Amino acid sequence: MSISTASPYAVQPTRKQVVTATIASLLGWSLDLFDLFVLLYVAPDVGKLFFPSTNATLSLASVYGSFAVTLLMRPLGSGLFGSLADRFGRKRAMITAVVGVGVLTALFGVLPTVHQVGVLAPILFLILRLVQGICVGGVVASTHTIGTESVSPKWRGLVSGLIGGGGAGIGSLIASIVYAIWSSVFPGPAFDVWGWRCMFFSGILSAVLGVFVFNSLEESPLWQQVKHLEAQTAPKAPVRSVFSTYRRILLVNLMITVGGGSGYYLTSGYLPTFFKVVNKPPHGTVSMALIAASLVVILAAVVVGHLSEVVGRKPVFLTVGVTALIAVPFLYHGMATTHSPGALVAYALILVFLGNAAYAPIVAFLNERFPTQVRSTGTGLSWNMGFAVGGMLPTFVSLAAGTTANIPTALTAFLMAALALYLIGALVIPETRGALRVS
Repeated sequence: MSISTASPYAVQPTRKQVVTATIASLLGWSLDLFDLFVLLYVAPDVGKLFFPSTNATLSLASVYGSFAVTLLMRPLGSGLFGSLADRFGRKRAMITAVVGVGVLTALFGVLPTVHQVGVLAPILFLILRLVQGICVGGVVASTHTIGTESVSPKWRGLVSGLIGGGGAGIGSLIASIVYAIWSSVFPGPAFDVWGWRCMFFSGILSAVLGVFVFNSLEESPLWQQVKHLEAQTAPKAPVRSVFSTYRRILLVNLMITVGGGSGYYLTSGYLPTFFKVVNKPPHGTVSMALIAASLVVILAAVVVGHLSEVVGRKPVFLTVGVTALIAVPFLYHGMATTHSPGALVAYALILVFLGNAAYAPIVAFLNERFPTQVRSTGTGLSWNMGFAVGGMLPTFVSLAAGTTANIPTALTAFLMAALALYLIGALVIPETRGALRVS
């Protein structure tokens, strides 16, 4: 039995609640992605200090492997924090997870290197990455739900892009600015000594800012509505419910999220490393290009997310997928062969636009696939399981490439395979626009 939105128990959100929930969702995801992006920006430096190798590509692959470990733990975090959010409210889960990620990021800055403590250094590094992954998975379970549940139907597509892609763009933008600051404070070899540590120390600011913002957050109106109806209480085991009652929905969702996650990690996520090991432009050019790319991420996600509210989720998935599949080989080849800084940036920005447009409607789409009682768990698991696969691909790209010269070809092959899966998913999913269920 479904609960009508006209129920006497319905909790109508105020304008302030809608704005606060949207900002909190956006900021929560931005801060957590900033914490993750820090590693991407210092990957070559961390590789030398924690995973040294005579082969620079293998060292880099080890760093991305530690990134993949975090992603593998995110589904576990979604299960734990998603159950908390579905049973006791989105706000509590969000605050706990966001603060946890920020504190753990700062702890990376105090780790000893392999030159100081030997093999213990990478072990400690990986342990922190494992715990951080659980917290990041918890952030997704709350941020990707409370915003969508609080806004009116006509803005769900825009908010989807704003949270998923806008959060990624803002997180990347903050990381770009922080990188520009610390690389100028500690230029050249000095960055290998103190610069990378200060990048990680910046994570404590995200924890403090998160607590400050989320204290004013009100609970999701849809969750409150379900809570007030005793006959429709949330299940005691939301994870079990998702893997049993909604397992077919989950499997189809993963086709979209694997493709969307791969689109992100193999474009925006790999861009800092691509510049450093393939093109090797000056620090100033890299910083400006990454800042511009972050702004393009926000633009792509918001515009395409809102477009999905106008024409539907399915047509947007199909159009973006086909366009990206055709354009990707030309864009990676152009980035690898051009000697013009302007052309390099242009190719990169187009690639970033397509990569992030692919997942712009995904937050709304996933929320529309589950009822309120298991929405945080279902959305969190769908997102994190798919993005975990996408996030592991940079590691396989580095291993498959063998040498830095082969990285563009490997990136093209892996992303095209992911986009093919994405298009198959887009063909079989139903149209979900306007179908957010209360129960």
